[in-house]
Amino acid sequence: MAAAAYDNSQVTGNFGPPPRPPSPVLGEEITHLIHSKHPLTEVTSPDLFTCAGCKEYGAGKRFACQQCDFQLHHFCARPAPLVMNHPLHAQHQLVFHSKPKQGGIMPWPRCDICGKSSKGFTYRCRACSFQMHPCCALLSTNINFSIHPHPLKLLPPSNTAGAGDATTCGECKKPKRSGRMYRCTVCEYHLHAVCAKTLVNGLHANGIAAPEKPSVLGAAARLASQVVIEFIGGLIEGLGEGVGEVLVQNIARGRCSRNRRIRE
Repeated sequence: MAAAAYDNSQVTGNFGPPPRPPSPVLGEEITHLIHSKHPLTEVTSPDLFTCAGCKEYGAGKRFACQQCDFQLHHFCARPAPLVMNHPLHAQHQLVFHSKPKQGGIMPWPRCDICGKSSKGFTYRCRACSFQMHPCCALLSTNINFSIHPHPLKLLPPSNTAGAGDATTCGECKKPKRSGRMYRCTVCEYHLHAVCAKTLVNGLHANGIAAPEKPSVLGAAARLASQVVIEFIGGLIEGLGEGVGEVLVQNIARGRCSRNRRIRE
């Protein structure tokens, strides 16, 4: 399944007051199984949204409920084949699942193409652990995009890590990201699969950079810091104001000393 080329060559000038956002263009109306209480209307709007089906970002064309905040990518709203053959995993058939595979406190499984978490609609292999987002299913082993004049070929998983360490993605300018990577068949241009995804989900065409989601480790560190601060606050109240101030000063002095040694 080859992905279609997208024309993102239009440039908007910055003269005069900013134009009003265009009104959404309404089109076809459908009923979807996961939101059967209201009809969904095909809408074209440049704003960012999160698809209620695959839980991934999108912009531009989508199917939206006119009565509540429910939106689907146009490709997630269309009837999905329950079983399909795909060039990104040619050795086995893929089965469509409307719910992610997760149990208890286990982390979300990751898409084998873009490397991002799979929290909604997915295509999964019954024979192995391979899975991918519906958006990534719009990609293929060989693609052509207007951002680069030459065809791009998907590198094997075994070669992606090495390429990411030594090269820079032509779109995000980062040397290494999770997921697979494309390489130009003519020159040394590289493109992360997660960046190629923005060319098919409407983000690139509408000038939107994919928001970076906070990491689990970062959230855990912030939570731990808050717990320590609250513990110290309670300790100060228990020890008394004078002793508490000395304790805080000693902690601050030790932190400054440690930072000084790190800089040196």
